[in-house]
Parts: sequence; C-alpha cells; structure tokens
Amino acid sequence: MGKFKSGFVSLVGRTNVGKSTLLNSLVKEKVAITANKVQTTRTAIRAILNDENYQIIITDTPGIHKPKTKLSETMVNTAFTMFAEVDVILFLIEADSTEIGRGDRIILDKIKESKKPCILVINKIDLVKREKLLNLIKIYNDEYEFKAVIPISATKEDEVQVVIDEVVKLLPEGPKYYSDEEYTDQTVRQISEEIIREKALKFLNDEVPHGIYIEIKKFKERKTTKGEDIYDVDATIYCLRESHKGIIIGKGGNLLKKIAMTARQDIEKMLGTKVNLKVWVKVKEDWQEKDNIVNKFKLK
Repeated sequence: MGKFKSGFVSLVGRTNVGKSTLLNSLVKEKVAITANKVQTTRTAIRAILNDENYQIIITDTPGIHKPKTKLSETMVNTAFTMFAEVDVILFLIEADSTEIGRGDRIILDKIKESKKPCILVINKIDLVKREKLLNLIKIYNDEYEFKAVIPISATKEDEVQVVIDEVVKLLPEGPKYYSDEEYTDQTVRQISEEIIREKALKFLNDEVPHGIYIEIKKFKERKTTKGEDIYDVDATIYCLRESHKGIIIGKGGNLLKKIAMTARQDIEKMLGTKVNLKVWVKVKEDWQEKDNIVNKFKLK
C-alpha cells in the first residue's frame, strides 16, 4: 500500500455550471444546495472525501459573477482567496461553450497567477457533440497546461470517480485533517439554513430568490410525550421587499407551506430524526449591505 495522501482542493467556476451538483456527487452526501439559479452557493463550503489511501478536503466556492452588492463582492473575493491555500484547483466549465467567455477568462487569469496545479473539468457533456467538445478542449489547452482535462456529467458516478483519481495523483503525502465520519465542516444548523434556502429557490420566481437569506433562531432537541427524539427548528426567511414577502408566502400561505414541508423532509433525512419546523417571512430591505450579515459569507 502506498503512502497516505491528503490535501485541499478548490472547486471554481462561473455561476450555475454545476459545482454544487459535482460536490454532492463527489462526497455522495448533500453538502451543497443545488438549484437551477445563478449564485446558489454563497459561502465556501468544505466537503471531505475519506478513503483508506487519501483524504481530500474540497471547497465549493461561490460562482464567479460581476459583483453588484457588498454581499456579491464578498462572495467573489472568497472564491479567489481560496487559491493561495489549496494544493489543487478544479476548474469547472460547461461543455456547450464555444470560446473562453469573460467570466471563465477572469478565473483562468487567476489560476495562471496562482501557478497551482489545475484540472479542467468539462461538465454537461451529454448536451454537445464530440466534435464541439474536442474543439473546446483545444481552446483551453492552448491557454494553459492543465494537469488533466476531464469531460463529465456531474451526476454519473464513474465519471466523477475519474476526477477523484486525478486529484489524488496531485496530492502530497499528508495526515488526516478530519475524522472518517465527517463529510463537511458545516454545522447541521448551517446545512439546515441552506436546505430551506434551496427549497425557496426551487419554488420561487426569478425576481425573489437572491434577495433572501435564512436564519435559524432555534435548533433544539427534545423528547416527545412518547419518548421519541424530535428537533424544534424555528427559521426566518428574510427578503428585501414587502411585495416579495407576499410571493414567498403565496396564496393562502401555500408556497411557504410547500417550502417548509420539503425542507423539513430533507432535514429529517439528514438528522435521522423527526423535525418540527416553523418558518416565518420578514422584510429586511438592506440586508445585502449589512456587514454583520455579509460577514457570515466570508471565508473563515
């Protein structure tokens, strides 16, 4: 048996290229929320891959986009701050690109600057013909000497395994940084907040989602009268406008009920116990500019 390898990997890409889906496929757990909206991931989420021969700590960074608020500026800075601290960069792009777009160009320049080993992962290959894919690979290979170029569909296990194998080749020998049972350094409270936000993104119209953030005020375990374990979870969805509040609640409270019900099911699955989830909606007009809130999304 070879020496044990361990190290840190940064997963980077534009918004909505499938980073969170890939991350969840890599660790086979729900660590990052996935929704078909841009800027789903706000914080840098660490996921841990454990094996008898290696431990990989992957950070899924917020998608790179043009910052418009203090919050989005923090998100983009977080993504690039990671490069200095990692052993390998995983750069995720979409297979249907025909050139290196502006967002990908910014990322590529930062990768060149960092001089870190980088693997190019081309996602959603099921959407394009082989010829187009080969052309895209050539465009990127002419720009930078990637350690590997891996075309994948992020939901296919065997293709995702190739990514893991290539990362392991580039990792140094090292210790275990986390115990084998851990697959993320996020707390269950943080993951629960993210689950509620994922469900809100899923059911809401495009004009609302990124103007919301979730705060869990109460997260407490107790026994029911029958002696069963149950968690009481109280959460607030903050939105930017009164009109958004109405949309989130929905006609007769239907939409909010749907968000709460589907979130509760996922939280129960994660905790392996019953959950009593209550969700409120409040307006906080300028939260995206408030330091005490924005700081939550900074890299710790």
